[in-house]
Amino acid sequence: MESMEAEAGSPLDSLRAELARVVEGQEAVIESLMVALVAGGHVLIEGVPGVAKTLIARSLAAALGGRFSRIQFTPDLMPADITGVNVFEPKTAEFRFRPGPLFADIVLADEINRAPAKTQSALLEAMQEGQVSIDGVTHPLSETLTVLATQNPIEHEGTYPLPEAQLDRFMMKVLVDYPDEETERAMLERMHRLGANVLHPEKVVETVLDTDRLLSLRARSHAIEVDDAVIRYIVEIVRVSRNLPSLALGASSRAGVMLLRAAKARAELRGTTYVTPDDVRELAPSVLRHRVQLTPEAEIEGLTPDLCLESLLKQATVPR
Repeated sequence: MESMEAEAGSPLDSLRAELARVVEGQEAVIESLMVALVAGGHVLIEGVPGVAKTLIARSLAAALGGRFSRIQFTPDLMPADITGVNVFEPKTAEFRFRPGPLFADIVLADEINRAPAKTQSALLEAMQEGQVSIDGVTHPLSETLTVLATQNPIEHEGTYPLPEAQLDRFMMKVLVDYPDEETERAMLERMHRLGANVLHPEKVVETVLDTDRLLSLRARSHAIEVDDAVIRYIVEIVRVSRNLPSLALGASSRAGVMLLRAAKARAELRGTTYVTPDDVRELAPSVLRHRVQLTPEAEIEGLTPDLCLESLLKQATVPR
């Protein structure tokens, strides 16, 4: 077992170390992204501009050696702009498919809530099915496709709130806040030492985990052992959320599946062969916060989804 754990931890530890070379003070965010990456899930990243959301995504793609694409979502963005389009070739008198930016391994969907519903639905199919349909023809996407979508929690003018069906497709919602004073100083010092690379810090990141190895790690995470007591714990958390007085909408059944997958991936990151209740408890806020809705009374009282989930976790019985 020891050799297996060492083997599992090595490439993931290297990945964490490479991201830490250019990203300062966002260890929890990096950990969450790595969990989603191993679990094969997508992530919604919420934070104000300038807190390294794009840098983390670019650095992650560089460390994987995978294809990276960035989509700037705008109100006039059409589905074909992200999925691709059939282009007529005069020389051959035939249509040729020109892939869109979704045909990559890591896709950064910047300010996703600025796109209209039609474009969001096209992204939803890609995230859920791993494919896009153009003129009746299905085109498979990368096996390691990971969508990292960002949104600004402050600015709401000219935005289209993501519908519950789309939010439910994201495995996790990660909050990125301002760093503390010491971390911010260390970040500036690190950027200073990068010299000319400060314009593209991700260029100093070395590839430490290729897509084949990632798929292998995902297969390993699916085989992680889960005790019946842990499964009952996940079910209880999900079901308690539906009866919490402060929540108008509780977590769906998909939320339980996502929490289970994320917990197994976290166990893989830890280098163990089983899921613990702590894995579930630590991941519950990021997996559930975008799947629940507060009642109007709870909003007036100033409650947040995280505060409600904190209360929820206190009610659920932790298995021994």
